[in-house]
Amino acid sequence: MKILFGIQGTGNGHISRAREIVPLLQQYGDVDLLISGTEAEVGLSQPLKYKFHGFSFVFGRRGGVDKWSTFKRMNLWQLWRDARTLPLKQYDLIINDFEPVSAWACKLQHMPSVSLSHQCSFISPHTPRPARWNYAEWLFKYYSPTTHHIGFHFDRYDDFIHTPVIRSEIRRMEISNKGHYAVYLPAYDDKTLVKHLSKINSVEWHIFSKRQKAPFKQGNVHVCPVDNAKFNESLASCEGLLTGGGFEGPAEALFLQKKVMMVPMTGQYEQRCNALAASRLGVPVITGINAVNVPLISHWVESNNRVQVNFPDETAQIVDRMVKQYARPQAVLA
Repeated sequence: MKILFGIQGTGNGHISRAREIVPLLQQYGDVDLLISGTEAEVGLSQPLKYKFHGFSFVFGRRGGVDKWSTFKRMNLWQLWRDARTLPLKQYDLIINDFEPVSAWACKLQHMPSVSLSHQCSFISPHTPRPARWNYAEWLFKYYSPTTHHIGFHFDRYDDFIHTPVIRSEIRRMEISNKGHYAVYLPAYDDKTLVKHLSKINSVEWHIFSKRQKAPFKQGNVHVCPVDNAKFNESLASCEGLLTGGGFEGPAEALFLQKKVMMVPMTGQYEQRCNALAASRLGVPVITGINAVNVPLISHWVESNNRVQVNFPDETAQIVDRMVKQYARPQAVLA
């Protein structure tokens, strides 16, 4: 069996999930990997078959998307050309984690494809989102359109939605509590984070930065470049995680029974939806890192509010059902 797996390269969550799923897919056949996007620090251990520019949002420095940089990097003509020329007829199963090139290639070439992503959970009207409609709902439908959907979210909001994929390396971690707080807020400038978090000097802060090339310390705040192993180590031994409105990072912290506070990116609808869903579980959410919210962060630090979750290890069963249900029948029988 030949399998194509298209992976979104913006942010680290998609690639982190792929690191868990790819070895499972390889048990069923040859897997070609395709990545598009430009904003991830985490890599795959397997070689890539295709690397495309795609369409990525660029993180800003004030809590939101850098719209001008995103516009400058946008190349819709290249995306269209890549989608039209990507060879797909050789594949028995095409899987997509919110990746636009392979999704549109399937649509243009009339090939079935399967969403295996967090974003496709928003196809369901039962998935939490703000009451006011947002144009970003179109992104959920048309950014990477597929014919079948297998979604992941904090809870099972619909029959095709599963709880998060927690990486094996996270599940195997020895958990401790050294009292510090891990911070991953790539949409904020390091100076802004240091300025406000240093005001809460009763604890140490470990900021993982997309912009720093070398670590430094200022008072009770440590800043170091993003590194997967070091971040995992900090997460496993921290008191809590201060992070954006993403999905995989908060999910892993909740699984490890860490305190979590979320700061969704300004103007980023998906992160607002994630934060709303997490808040319904009991996770505190604030609107930004600023002087007004420092007391709220301080209160969170002083509290011992830990949200209890149940994220069972179902990834192998999900992959098995997906292959048997959506791959070409002759390929499954072979």
